[in-house]
Amino acid sequence: MHAIHHIAIIGSNYARSRRFYHEVLGFPIIREIYREERASWKCDLDAGNAQIELFSFPSPPPRPSRPEACGLRHLAFAVTDLDGEITRLEAAGVECEPIRIDPYTDRRFTFFADPDGLPLELYEMAGPND
Repeated sequence: MHAIHHIAIIGSNYARSRRFYHEVLGFPIIREIYREERASWKCDLDAGNAQIELFSFPSPPPRPSRPEACGLRHLAFAVTDLDGEITRLEAAGVECEPIRIDPYTDRRFTFFADPDGLPLELYEMAGPND
């Protein structure tokens, strides 16, 4: 295995999730297709060294997230300017938790949620290759 290729996310409202990941978070769209046989949209987003596959499905079941449900805990995005990203997200109506410090790396981070409550994290790196 070499790296993470993609992360798949199913949104309850495709238009809302697409707007959030593409317009609010700023991930460029690679391709977007409607799969008529599944009544489902699929949007591939460029997330740097990996992709986010954003899906829609009719009536997806809810997935427990908190407190600390078994399974994928959260998705973290590397940023170099945590304060700037928080300001940008809050201007778009996204609420961020207070900044915390990782006790092992001394890096700053915060959590926020996507439109379906999926926990997301911003993790501050010293530089783009950190």
